[in-house]
Amino acid sequence: MKSDMEEQTQNSGWRGSSDVWLGAAYDALLETGVDGVKIQPLAKRLNLSRTSFYWFFKDRQELLDALIAQWRDKNTGNLIKQTEAYAETITEAMLNIIDCWLMPDLFDAKFEFAVRSWSAQSPNVLAEIEHADQQRLDALAQLFARFGLNEAMADVRARTLYLVQIGYISMQSSEDVATRMKRIPAYVETFAGKPPQQRELDRFYARHNYSASM
Repeated sequence: MKSDMEEQTQNSGWRGSSDVWLGAAYDALLETGVDGVKIQPLAKRLNLSRTSFYWFFKDRQELLDALIAQWRDKNTGNLIKQTEAYAETITEAMLNIIDCWLMPDLFDAKFEFAVRSWSAQSPNVLAEIEHADQQRLDALAQLFARFGLNEAMADVRARTLYLVQIGYISMQSSEDVATRMKRIPAYVETFAGKPPQQRELDRFYARHNYSASM
C-alpha cells in the first residue's frame, strides 16, 4: 500500500530528471555494484514510478552507458587536464597530478573502484577501462617528456606514478590526511627524481588546507 507521500509524488506529474536518475544509479553502483543498478529499485529509491524512467532513458543499458560516460569524463578527463596544467618544474607537475588523488571533485576514487569492479562482469566495460588506462598513461608520459625525459624513462615514470595510485584504489587503502601529506614529498621525489621545493609544497598544502605543522 502506497504512503500519502508516495501517492503525492507519483501523482504530481514529476518524473525526476536524467540527472536525478543518473545520480541514483551512481549511488547504487557505489553501494552495491552494477547488479544494484536496476530500474525498479532505483524508482523505489527515488520514490518515483518505474515508467518515469523511460522519459529520460530508453532502457537500462542507456543508463549504464551514461554512467560510463560520466566516469570517463570526470576521471580520465580531469586527470588529462591536470597533466596539462601549468607547472614551472617537474616536481610542481607531480603535485598537480597528486591533486587528483586528494580531491574527489577532480578524480572520484570510489567511482573508479566501482567501475573497475564492474569490468569483471562486462567485456565492454573492461575495454573502456583498458582504453582509459592507456589514455591516462599516454598523457602522463607526455608530461614527463615535456620536462626532458626520453621516451623509455617517460613511460616507466608514468607507469610508476599511475599504477601506484591504481593500487591504492584497488586495495581500498586508507590513510589519514596527515599520514598521506607527510609522504607527499617522498612520493614526488620518487616520481620526479628530485625533491619538491618548499615553496611548491607550501602552495600544494595551502590548496588542500593543510599545515605541515599539523
